[in-house]
Amino acid sequence: MTIRVLIVDDDALVRTGLSMMLAGADDLRIVAEADDGDKVAALVAEHSPDVVLMDIRMPRVDGLAATEQLRGRDGAPEIIILTTFDADEHVVRALRAGAGGFLLKDTPPADIINAIRKVVAGEPILSPSVTRRLIAQVTEVHRSPARELLGGLSDREREVVVAIGQGKSNAEIGAELYMSVATVKAHVSRLLTKLGLNNRVQVALFAHDAGLV
Repeated sequence: MTIRVLIVDDDALVRTGLSMMLAGADDLRIVAEADDGDKVAALVAEHSPDVVLMDIRMPRVDGLAATEQLRGRDGAPEIIILTTFDADEHVVRALRAGAGGFLLKDTPPADIINAIRKVVAGEPILSPSVTRRLIAQVTEVHRSPARELLGGLSDREREVVVAIGQGKSNAEIGAELYMSVATVKAHVSRLLTKLGLNNRVQVALFAHDAGLV
């Protein structure tokens, strides 16, 4: 399978560097580039990328706003925020908007390539420094609504939510809860529908919001 990638960054040198780096991976193909967030929707419609590498700070429409716009649509591509800025409010806003990953631009090339592959497979990707601080961003503003939603979940679904919040893969969840990977996937799909979320990162945030992790 060839993974189609759209690069969005207002720095031409960064776009060139990313293109050269990704060109070394046989399973990745750059389908388009954009220098601002206001061009993303049209390029996604035209080229149907699987993954968007998205910068945050751009002149007209920043990457966070572009992420929110894209992930609100059906069939949206996965989005990895790739930036030099790891301010906490940026991380939380990006992940709540539905980004599948948040990496710093000093991340080793091999790790960026691996992250692209993983988000396509449904695995969330965060820089270690981001992961360490994420739980500290849970606030009471989100905690009360999250706890209300817990009432609509079965005991088994809560166990799956906790495991996702702990960063476990489907295989690890299955082994821990004595379920097949297919059954875990079915639970995850139902959770996304029940909670009105669109990826595992948001389920993990829900777990923290609800005080389950």
